[in-house]
Amino acid sequence: MADELKSRATEIIERLKAHFPQATTALDHRDPFQLLVATILSAQCTDERVNMVTPELFRRFPGPA
Repeated sequence: MADELKSRATEIIERLKAHFPQATTALDHRDPFQLLVATILSAQCTDERVNMVTPELFRRFPGPA
């Protein structure tokens, strides 16, 4: 079942990449963890504000640990 789900997720990602080849985000990030945190924060304020506060946040807390 896990292999089937992974295969399906891979197919979805590839289709999205093909359909939206130039997709980008306004959120500054260096890795998937930072993007996740920035995305959650952006639900509460603007991307501009998130980009202002996340450098210090990620300096103090660089990863999920």
